[in-house]
Amino acid sequence: MNQRPVGLNELDEIDDVFSALAHPSRRQILTVLRVRGGVMTSGELASRFACSWPTTTRHLNVLVAAGLISAKKRGREREYACEMDLLVSVAGGWIDRFR
Repeated sequence: MNQRPVGLNELDEIDDVFSALAHPSRRQILTVLRVRGGVMTSGELASRFACSWPTTTRHLNVLVAAGLISAKKRGREREYACEMDLLVSVAGGWIDRFR
C-alpha cells in the first residue's frame, strides 16, 4: 500500500481551500457568516443572496467539502457554521511562506 507524502496532502488541502475561495459568492458567504456571528441557517443565508437556491446550495456544498464551513440539521433547515481554524491555518500558512 502506497502512502502519499505529507507534502502532497498539504498541497491538496491548499488547493481545496483556494479553489473554494476562488468564487466571489463563496467569499461573500464566508464574510456574511463571519459578520453575523459565525452561524446561520440555510434560510437566513439564502435570503442574503440574489442567486437561486440551487446555486446557493452548490456554493455551500463546495465550502463544506473544503472544510471552511460545517453543516448540521436543525429542524427542517441546515445550520452552517464557519470553520475559521482551517482557513487561518491553510491560507495563513501559505501566505507565511512569502514573508
